[in-house]
Amino acid sequence: MSEWVCDCCGRWRVSIELIRGRYRYRLTRRYPQRFGGGRNVLGEVGSVPELEELLRRRTPLSLADLREAA
Repeated sequence: MSEWVCDCCGRWRVSIELIRGRYRYRLTRRYPQRFGGGRNVLGEVGSVPELEELLRRRTPLSLADLREAA
């Protein structure tokens, strides 16, 4: 499983998983430890154009704002 993280704060993450032969892109938001930590899943899509739309609707980010997590 690979993961992309936003450059600005690292709270927004997109994981890429292969499920039943198809790739799924899952958008999550991580909360800081001082607020209890954890993740909130904001959506899951099956294609890059759908991921762009999900990012546009649910975050202040675009695909250009993401980088591969180390």
